[in-house]
Amino acid sequence: MTNDILLAGFGGQGILFIGKLLAYLGLYGGKQVSWLPSYGPEMRGGTCNCSVCVSDDPIGSPLVLEPDLLLVMNTPSYDKFIGSLKAGGKCFIDSALIDTKCDRSDVDCYYVPATQLANENQLKGMANVILLGKLIKETGIASGEVIEKAVHKVVPPKKANLVEANLKALKIGMEY
Repeated sequence: MTNDILLAGFGGQGILFIGKLLAYLGLYGGKQVSWLPSYGPEMRGGTCNCSVCVSDDPIGSPLVLEPDLLLVMNTPSYDKFIGSLKAGGKCFIDSALIDTKCDRSDVDCYYVPATQLANENQLKGMANVILLGKLIKETGIASGEVIEKAVHKVVPPKKANLVEANLKALKIGMEY
């Protein structure tokens, strides 16, 4: 089984962070993985997306042009990528920032007010992780022990105090 995943938003939303987290979830789950970041000329505020492949088999190309799973955190990203989502795919949308509703009947969309949930739970800046939690829940891409191990790996040592906040944000998304 292969999951071609595209994560998209603007710089500063943590798209590359959750991409790396997804890659480690796959790696620690015994899968083949690839992680390919892409961002515009400005780091914060510019466009940003990340291709992640998680597969039982070797991965031919790290570039995801037709994702099985799409996670979007702003309207320009939604507009740009919703048409490329494969039929039968799943789209995870931060509905606190994107008010557009998908008119495609061949995909499943999950509308999560991730930015609002992050603010309400004193997790400012972790809407990305909440939305990733929903993706994990709806796809079964990772289990509990793998999730904790991956979070500990991806959160840098100088920000170790944020491990528990990231785990809390994942849990909020998984329970939404």
